[in-house]
Amino acid sequence: MFKNKLVLITGGSSGIGKATAIMFAKNSANIIITYKKNKKGADETINEIKNLGKTAFAVKVDLTNEKQIKKFINIVIKKFGKIDILVNNAGIYLNGDEWNKSSNIWLRSIEQNLISTMNISKHVIEIFLKQKNGVMINISSRLGLYGAHDAISYSVAKAGIINITQSYAKLLFPFGRVNSVCPWVVNSGYWLNASKKEIKDMLKIMPKHKLIEPEKIAKKIVFLASDKANNITGQNFIIK
Repeated sequence: MFKNKLVLITGGSSGIGKATAIMFAKNSANIIITYKKNKKGADETINEIKNLGKTAFAVKVDLTNEKQIKKFINIVIKKFGKIDILVNNAGIYLNGDEWNKSSNIWLRSIEQNLISTMNISKHVIEIFLKQKNGVMINISSRLGLYGAHDAISYSVAKAGIINITQSYAKLLFPFGRVNSVCPWVVNSGYWLNASKKEIKDMLKIMPKHKLIEPEKIAKKIVFLASDKANNITGQNFIIK
């Protein structure tokens, strides 16, 4: 499905990013993932992909540092000559930032989720414009639509990612596509170490009373990046 395509996935060392990287590789894509701290997880992702017979690299990049991003993108283009698909997955879930708490958690959440997505997107979009071709998939969240009193900055950041999706979809039309997905609670990241009470309370409001597996999100991402979705752009998909 993606033979000779190069897919760049941010935050590919675990969870949705890892599942997405492996699923793209199973569909014949070559993969580059970024990671910030989890080298072990990144290496595991790359080894799984190489076992599938596909080209794969993991690069440590701080997506809040634009100089690092420019250097990274230049290396990718020098080596491969293109980027076909960008999946903006990297981010962190921070809660506890209620309306009367310190602004520090606000700044960190906005920086790690929204600013990081903006930083890499604008440089990859420049490549897409030159190529007159490219697909971007952004990972938002249900909180980007509905908000949460105890995760305000995260909700704001994820809402911003939906707006980035709609704005860049207009910029790339008609030769490029940009869409986003808004998962409910995924069985990865924060929720792997959440307390039993937190999980129990969350399951009560989950539509199917269970956390979503990363592979379900990955399946939607791969579909949206494929030619089967070549008439879909500027859309946001809720995944329950």
